[in-house]
This record gives sequence, structure tokens and C-alpha cells, in this order.
Amino acid sequence: METKSDITLESWNLTPRQLCDVELILNGGFSPLKGFLCQQDYQSVLETLRLADGSVWPIPITLDVSEAFSEKLALGQRIILRDLEGLPIASLTIEDKWKPDKKEEAKKVFGTEDITHPAVSYLFKQAGDIYFGGTLTKINLPTHYDFTHLRLTPQDLKKHFKKLGWDKVIAFQTRNPMHRAHQQLTLNAAKEVGANVLIHPVVGMTKPGDIDYFTRVRCYEKIIPQYPTNSVMLSLLPLAMRMGGPREALWHAIIRKNYGCTHFIVGRDHAGPGNDSEDKPFYDPYEAQALVSKYEDEIDIKMLPFQEMVYVKNKKHYRPLDQVKDKSQIAKISGTEFRHRLRTHQDIPSWFSFPEVIQELKKTIPPKDQQGFTVFFTGLSAAGKSTIAQALLAKLLEVTSRPVTLLDGDIVRKHLSSELGFSKEHRDINITRIGYVASEITKHRGIVICAPIAPYAETRAIVRDMISKEGQFIEIYISTPLNVCEDRDPKGLYAKARAGILKSFTGINDPYEAPMNPELTIDTSKTSVSLAINTIFDYLLNNSYLKIEA
Repeated sequence: METKSDITLESWNLTPRQLCDVELILNGGFSPLKGFLCQQDYQSVLETLRLADGSVWPIPITLDVSEAFSEKLALGQRIILRDLEGLPIASLTIEDKWKPDKKEEAKKVFGTEDITHPAVSYLFKQAGDIYFGGTLTKINLPTHYDFTHLRLTPQDLKKHFKKLGWDKVIAFQTRNPMHRAHQQLTLNAAKEVGANVLIHPVVGMTKPGDIDYFTRVRCYEKIIPQYPTNSVMLSLLPLAMRMGGPREALWHAIIRKNYGCTHFIVGRDHAGPGNDSEDKPFYDPYEAQALVSKYEDEIDIKMLPFQEMVYVKNKKHYRPLDQVKDKSQIAKISGTEFRHRLRTHQDIPSWFSFPEVIQELKKTIPPKDQQGFTVFFTGLSAAGKSTIAQALLAKLLEVTSRPVTLLDGDIVRKHLSSELGFSKEHRDINITRIGYVASEITKHRGIVICAPIAPYAETRAIVRDMISKEGQFIEIYISTPLNVCEDRDPKGLYAKARAGILKSFTGINDPYEAPMNPELTIDTSKTSVSLAINTIFDYLLNNSYLKIEA
């Protein structure tokens, strides 16, 4: 419980990833960690996959904060760590603080500096520049209001295993829905060692673009009845994955040991993030198995290595790939093809998955023409963004009954960002706010039209990423030349900027970074409003974002 004296302490509001880390430190899932790593342990983990005392630990767990926050604090001080709602979770005694070499961390932990890797992107683009290390003291474990019956701590699970009489327990790690191949893999593993199965999916942060965990958990609940009675159970793991391949697989094994498991399945490309910017895999497909095998005796959990499971048509059964002699009998649906079939509501064969799982997935993936999307205009002041946006709004309301929202730059400045100026920092905040509002509307299957100047490419990329997680993002560059915009100058802003009255005015004394790969480019000095709207409509219809109602 937070004491009266704690109220005077500095507070740090935990990010979603940090909150996951804190929960697993406090509940024992990250044992032997008692807090965030100090620099000696951090460096040792980078270099040797061990803490300074020699304990195997492959992933650095540190509290990253801003330099401004760090400057207010000295070693030995205590701070309060709060959740997203400001509730106190733990106190941290600062035993160490330092500025890490992020490039070294990326290279040694993830084997790359390529920002296509989600953890490297997070490290370079989101993580704070200063790390704090120190012991945590629990105030309250994070509160969860969803799937409470499935959120068992390590102590809870160990007691439950004992009550059930399970002396051998195989953990199955997953961040995706389970299908028939996954079920057969776990059944084979259980039969091989005479064990029961713990399906232990990650419900913290996973890879961007993954199916939300609410949907996944409902799918897991549908698959449990497909197992022999009392042979399997489901529990949730509040882990923020790093997608670190071999190191992450070893980390997952240690965590499952802490949760009372005796065996851990490591499959093909375990915790791999896919391909890099040159379309090459970040990790070898069975590299994770080799690393976990090296340490399994020391960490006291047995690894069960499994190859890719494939469906054999003439046998009507799933088997490990290396056991199939006639490869022509293999039936496959790639992840890309599966997602395409889901989005387009095409048939998915029963040999691939269970009907109950597919039905659950289809509930949350409407046809493309029913999904939310954002049309994001960007361009100079007076380029014609607002005019085209207003015309597009009217046209959409005319032909569809779907909700359409216009977030025009001037309107947003008045109602959402009235306190902001026009510095780069304030412009970025304004555009990020627009992106957040648009992402929420898009998530709920609405149509959003945004028409800010949005001069900076990096901020537009952040907004694209934010909205793309929830639906479709269509960037339209209104490329009207500067001299045409100046000639129009309906508000006299260019004249004031030329006269030095307006500072930091985009296109005059502040840069505009043109989009490199927008979905559409429209120059209003050469294109009428009507033709522009027709061009946009054709794009929406041809790409199935929109369906004209009869």
C-alpha cells in the first residue's frame, strides 16, 4: 500500500512494456530478478547471457526513462512506479543509472541494428535514453479486469498443478491463434514424455500487427475442448515480447520454469520477427532450439524441439516435416494466405483449423469494405487540402450510411490543440493527437478524413503505424507548388511570413518534407476538385475500401 510519505516522492508512469516487466518481477515470473538490472548485470547479460552472479539470463530488463526525469533524481532515492491510470504499483530504489549504448544493445541482444526488427525499432524510437537499475518493492500487482480466471501467478499455477497431480507439465508458448497443427504438435509432445500441457499465451505486448489478445484468448478457449479431458489447461502470461529469437526462446524457458513447468516446446523460428529490410530472416529457423538445448540442464527445464507440422493429404493427418517422404502430399496454407482468406471471408478448409476457431476469428475481421479507414491529406497551407477534404466528406455522406468524421487542421487546432504553438515539438504533438483520434475512430470501423499540413515525415510515419494497427491508412499528398499556394494565400499567412511577422511558417522559414510513397498524389493547380474526388473514389473502390450501397 502507498504510504503518506510516498505521496511526496517522484513518480514514473510506466509504459505498457514496463508495466508487463514490473508485474513479472513482482510475481516471480522473472526470478531471480528482484528489480531492474543495474549496469554491471546489464553489461553481463549483453556479453554472456548471464547476470553478474553467473545466473543464466538472456534479455536485459531495465527501466528506461527520459533524460529530463533522470536529472531530477540521485542514486539512493526512491520513486513510485504507476500504471497507466496513475495507480501505484511498486517503489524503486535507484541503485544505478546510466546512458546505454543502444547500438551495442541492439547488436548483441538482437543481432541487428535493422529497425525492421520490432524490438530494435522500440529501442531506437521509443525507449528512454537513460536506464535506471534497482530493487522493487511491491505496492500492488497490476489490476486486470479481463479473463481474471485465467490470470494465474507462478505460485497459483504451481499450487494448481499439485492439486491436479500433474508432475510433468509441458508449456506451449504462443502469440497467435492455435490451429490443428499446433494442437497436434502439443499432443505429440505430451505423448512423448507422458505429460500434461499448459497453453501459456502471451497477452502483453507482441509483434505489431498481431491479432489482439482478446480475440486470441477466445480462440484458445474454443480449442481446449478438442483435447482429451483433463489433459490441458489455459493460463495467460503478461509478457512484453521482444521477438528476440534464440535469446527470447531461452528467456521463455526460464519464465516457464518459474511458472512450475518441467518441459518447454521450442518450435521452428521461435519468437522470430520474420524478415529484415533485405527480406532475409533475422534468425536461422532452428537457432533457438540450439541455444535452449545448450542451457536446458542449467536452467532445469527440458526442451522439446519440434519441426514444422504439415498436413499430409493421403494420410489425412499432421506430421513433422522431416517424417514426410512424399512432399507432394503436403497441403499448406501460408500465414499470408490464411489472413487473406479471413479478411475476404473465403472458405478455410477444416483440415487447417477448427470451425469454432475460424468462426471466432471472423467475428473480429469484417470484410474489407466494412473495416475502418483513414484518408490522410498532407501538403502546404493553401494547397487545397481542406477544400478536397470537405468535398470528399460530402461525397462519402452522399453515397454511404457509414459514419464519417473530418479532422481538419484548423478545426483540430481550435478544439484539440488550442494551447499548442508552431514549434516542431508542438507540431508533432498536434499531428500525433490527430493520429490517435483517427486510430480510435478507425478501430471502431468508422471513416476518418484528416487534413493537416503534417510537414514532418517521421511524425506522419508514426501516425501511419498507429492507424494501420486498427484499419486502413491512405496518405494523399496534395502536391500543389509553393508559388501557387502563395498566390492563393487566402488568409494572408504567406505574406506575413515573408514580412517576418510569422515565424516557423511551413514552406517559407520551416521545412515541408514531401511524402516519398503516398497512396495518391494530387496537384490542385492541375486538377479540379471534382476530378480529385473522382480519383480518390476510384482508388477507394478499386482497393475495396468502400462499397457503394444500392
